[in-house]
Amino acid sequence: MTGDQGAAPLLDALHEYHNSNRYGFSPPGHRQGRGVDERVLQVLGREPFLSDILASGGLDDRRMSNGYLRKAEDLMAEAVGARVAWFSTCGSSLSVKAAMMAVAGCDGSLLLSRDSHKSVVAGLIFSGLTPRWITPQWDAERHVSHPPSPQQVEQAWQRHPDAAAALIVSPSPYGTCADIKGIADVCHARGKPLIVDEAWGAHLPFHEDLPTWAMNAGADVCVVSVHKMGAGFEQGSVFHLQGDLVDENRLSACADLLMTTSPNVLVYSAIDGWRRQMVQHGHELMGAALDLADATRREIEEIDDIEVLDEELLGNQASHDLDRLQVLIDVSATGTSGYQASDWLREYCQLDLGMTDHRRVLATMSLADGSDTAGRLVEALKLWRKAAHDFDPPPRVDLPTPDELELESVMAPRDAFFGPVEDIPVEQASGRISAEQITPYPPGIPAVVPGERINQPVLDYLRTGLSAGMNVPDPADPSLRTVRVVA
Repeated sequence: MTGDQGAAPLLDALHEYHNSNRYGFSPPGHRQGRGVDERVLQVLGREPFLSDILASGGLDDRRMSNGYLRKAEDLMAEAVGARVAWFSTCGSSLSVKAAMMAVAGCDGSLLLSRDSHKSVVAGLIFSGLTPRWITPQWDAERHVSHPPSPQQVEQAWQRHPDAAAALIVSPSPYGTCADIKGIADVCHARGKPLIVDEAWGAHLPFHEDLPTWAMNAGADVCVVSVHKMGAGFEQGSVFHLQGDLVDENRLSACADLLMTTSPNVLVYSAIDGWRRQMVQHGHELMGAALDLADATRREIEEIDDIEVLDEELLGNQASHDLDRLQVLIDVSATGTSGYQASDWLREYCQLDLGMTDHRRVLATMSLADGSDTAGRLVEALKLWRKAAHDFDPPPRVDLPTPDELELESVMAPRDAFFGPVEDIPVEQASGRISAEQITPYPPGIPAVVPGERINQPVLDYLRTGLSAGMNVPDPADPSLRTVRVVA
């Protein structure tokens, strides 16, 4: 590495700002906390406000001539082996949309895995691009999707050779990973770029026992959320570029169209500091985290009727690799649901878990965890298991077959979303074209995308899921008594 990876340009500049007695007659109006209500300060403290300053005309001068942000981004790119990196304070949702628009313009099409995050659908609505869906690999017994295989991507290219690029989600919200190298080879054989939504994989470059980092596997654009598996603030994201299949200036310009003009210096600086931490100590930290996760998995497996999923998720008809920091726990043999487990752990043990569904809960472990937090998780699960003997049976969730989950795309998502719409009773929605996303969240994978023809099995799944504890925040009517459809 040629850059000084021991430096943190944004953090160093922020430290200098704090020591300079600088004052700005400019936003933010709280003036480093001077104007903030004392009742707010009692909860938040003054420190966050001291670092909430303008990026341009505050931390740096009005022309950004010191280049603190660019230097930090260059160090990030060098640290992980990308050609270029950009920081985002609007999460990976922004970065994914920017990548989609950069490769396909305003009227093209993209190969997209149907288990994509709702931010990908939002990108389709903004851009007007046509989705060419790749059906994920489905485990019908466990009702879980796996990323598409290279063969499936090749078949999609054969059906849609004019698509501009492919976009794959890996790792999935469950920690399962695609064969990115195989998929990249398939795309590059046609001269087409591969975008990887690797929001759950910011930590992957820093230890060889983690799944392969998308840039090392040949992806052209990779998007990571530092806040998910790294040590940054919420909304902190980085997107990376390599190769010459994607126009660097176009990608940067598309991000600028979507980016706020008032980025949060706190978010930028935390990304900068996390990069330095990982370069200097990441291998040790991630190795310890993997060891802890492995031990925790074994302890959880010893609890009656609980299954920690790992090898069950891997194979030719399943996923290529697995991030074992994502501890996916199947509780179905207890006769209770993941929703019940998650709610009980929150109420009685003050523990919040990540993804929850009708039969699973997900405990995401990170470099921050230690024997104390892992032990707390195991003990809480033991307490929950005893309490679960007295739980009422969970409401039934009507699970569609893989074929029933695969809805017919009738219109472009943008046309369905922005065209004339009407709200109709859910009992009348089967057969109609949806004008809205309907997304169980988490994990945030839409069950219904604007422009798709709704069928009864998916409606039954969503309605019974809601009754069982599913969260569906997207639709105009989150209770799903009515559905918004194309008029």
